[in-house]
Amino acid sequence: MENRTYQQRSDACLLKLEDWLEPFDPDELDYSSAGGVIKLEFASGPQFVVNRQAAANQMWFAAATSAWHYNWDEERAAWICDRDDHELFERLAEMVSKRLGRTVSK
Repeated sequence: MENRTYQQRSDACLLKLEDWLEPFDPDELDYSSAGGVIKLEFASGPQFVVNRQAAANQMWFAAATSAWHYNWDEERAAWICDRDDHELFERLAEMVSKRLGRTVSK
């Protein structure tokens, strides 16, 4: 993928994530964003991190002891895991749901 295209898609992903996080009660789930990295901070413990990896043209998501790498899939118009084909926001919703003890949608 061309660098400019990657930059646009990764920026859009991070903005979408910020929009998704905004409605959460900051006492339950807060976040910070800087330099292509978004940290999800939970009152109940370790944080999650979503960041761009420009050298690999990927988005990365780390949650506790697990981490995933995502490539852009043109056909699906989504960031897809390079190991098991799940979509980034599906995994985010799943992991945040587990941490908060309630279901959240993507």
